[in-house]
Amino acid sequence: MKRVIVKTCPKTGKQFTVQERSWPTVLLPVTGLLALVWFLLRVIPKPSRATYPCQRVAAPLASAFVLWALGLFSSTMICRRARVLLDRSRYVLAALCAVAVVAILWTTISATENNPAAAAFSPSEPANSPIGVAKGIHPGRVVWVRDENATSWDGTTGNWWDDKNADPKAVDKMVSSALQGLTGQASDAQAWDALFRYFNKTHGLGDAGYQKPEKIAIKINMNQERGGGGTWKPDQGMPSPQVVYSVVHQLIKVAGVPGSAITIYDASRDVGDPIYKRIHGDADPEFQKVAFVVSPKNARNGRIAAVPDTAKPLKTQAGTAYFPTCLTEAKYLINLALLRGHTLCGVTLCAKNHFGTTYFDKGGWTPSPLHNTSSRKNPMGSYNCLVDLNGHQQTGGKTLLYMLDGLYTAKNQTATVIRFASFGNDWVSSLFASQDMVAIDSVGVDFLRAEQAINPVMVDVTGNPDNYLHEAAQANKPPSGTAYDPEGDGTALESMGVHEHWNNPKDRKYSRNLGTGNGIELVQIH
Repeated sequence: MKRVIVKTCPKTGKQFTVQERSWPTVLLPVTGLLALVWFLLRVIPKPSRATYPCQRVAAPLASAFVLWALGLFSSTMICRRARVLLDRSRYVLAALCAVAVVAILWTTISATENNPAAAAFSPSEPANSPIGVAKGIHPGRVVWVRDENATSWDGTTGNWWDDKNADPKAVDKMVSSALQGLTGQASDAQAWDALFRYFNKTHGLGDAGYQKPEKIAIKINMNQERGGGGTWKPDQGMPSPQVVYSVVHQLIKVAGVPGSAITIYDASRDVGDPIYKRIHGDADPEFQKVAFVVSPKNARNGRIAAVPDTAKPLKTQAGTAYFPTCLTEAKYLINLALLRGHTLCGVTLCAKNHFGTTYFDKGGWTPSPLHNTSSRKNPMGSYNCLVDLNGHQQTGGKTLLYMLDGLYTAKNQTATVIRFASFGNDWVSSLFASQDMVAIDSVGVDFLRAEQAINPVMVDVTGNPDNYLHEAAQANKPPSGTAYDPEGDGTALESMGVHEHWNNPKDRKYSRNLGTGNGIELVQIH
């Protein structure tokens, strides 16, 4: 705090108060300059040092100093120019200079105050305060499986998705553990049967397991696959090929699903060779029958162009969208998403995974019209398109299983994979599974915000990234007052799942773990 000092004027004898400038305030520019020098000296010779903990702390301080210095320099120069213009009686130009100075100072102050290092997301409600109605065989259950031995990339040798860096056998065990832990069954076959039977019972289709040739669509997040061509950069944040393959292997070899009944898709992007060739390269003909659906511009080398189904529209406040036929023709859907931050929404989890599922008449296969109504900058209690997008009968209504791939996690949709400080500066090496979209995304938000709180590199988990979870959990009576009706048939959505935040990032306990409520149950398998 600033100390108030009483002084006396030597001429008039009157007393007045002043605030003593605190040393921390005086030292801020000096600290920022030193952080910038340290960052440049360390990172320029070896860019990979940018991921070191010390550089993660220095980076936001350095960037704030640069913004402050640029704002100070430019505003000073413009003020000098304005003074010259006033002396020459050029009042209009002088006024414009004054406006420019105000704009620069406002931008600088805003950027400094919103420095990511100090703007980590903070929930609007207390911990362990569940809202909504839990879903699943074991309501609200989210299984978290972690195996440090599944990831061993040193950051430079080969690619992170090479088998020597992402152990297929370890991944297979993780997927198996997730399935059995989620359903409470003793074998993978029993777990799949339980999932299919629960789905059919809750959809009014009787006590039935999987029946050939029922179709299954698998939505993966290929948002970083922007250039096409099928190749990836060595450290690019993509779905783990081993995870995708393991899920497909489980469906074909354990659940008895024909390869021809399975479609892997991202209608707005491409599916690269590390995933495509891993599945189609299997000697078993069933794997070679698995279809890959991508955006029309990337339909080549065995990939199929997505086709919109205009008979089953999605109604949102941002306009009407359509889904690909590979989804509308499927009976079941597996939402195989990624665990990472996002520059627009704050987080990329299961809900936003369907941004790669939408077609708009004026834009084609793009989620762009949905961006404004999904932003983390929107206030709590505002409409969020992710509720309509995931509450539709063709998306959430078909989802058999939700999964988050956190084997190698990137900080956002354009960044490289990074180690997490909250995991001892190691890879996250994790998989998550649930039958409750709201619950699994709530857990994902907690893991990401825990990293954001101690790792300034995670710059995106700010604002209100959980607004859509509040809206979805209370979709029948959301805080925004929106009548969510994604089919536009006059039938409003019911609660889409249960939301809450854990007690703390060390214990990671939710209300069902603590026995205090009917919220989330996080089952940890290590």
